[in-house]
Amino acid sequence: MPDVHSYDYTVIRVVPRVDREEFLNVGVIVSCHELQFLEAKWELDERCLLAIAPGIDLELVRKHLTSIPLICRGGPGSGPIGAMEQRPRFHWLTAVRSSMIQTSPVHGGRTSDPAKALERLFEQHVAR
Repeated sequence: MPDVHSYDYTVIRVVPRVDREEFLNVGVIVSCHELQFLEAKWELDERCLLAIAPGIDLELVRKHLTSIPLICRGGPGSGPIGAMEQRPRFHWLTAVRSSMIQTSPVHGGRTSDPAKALERLFEQHVAR
C-alpha cells in the first residue's frame, strides 16, 4: 500500500469586481509539504469571464495567472516570492487579499499522489 500524505489546496478565483463578490474558479494550487510538492494548474474560460465582466482586461488576468505556477516552482524567473522556501510561498499565494485574483479558503486532504490530487481537484472545481 502506498504511503498517504497530507496536502493543502486552494481554488484560484478571478474576482472582476470585489464589491459584487462574483468570481470564476480558474485554477487550483496543491501543496504537500512532506513530498516538497507545490504546483498550480489554471485555465481561463474567457467567454464565461466576459459574461460576468464585459470589458475586463484578459491580457492582465492571464499575466497574473501565469505568475502563479512560476511562483510555485520557485527559482530563477519567479521573483522575490519564488525565492522563499516552499511553505511560505504557499502561504503567500493563499493569503486573503482584496484583488482581482484571489484564492478560496485552504482545504486539506490525504493522498499518495499529489499530482493526481491536483488533476482531480482541477476537474472538480474548475473544468467545464
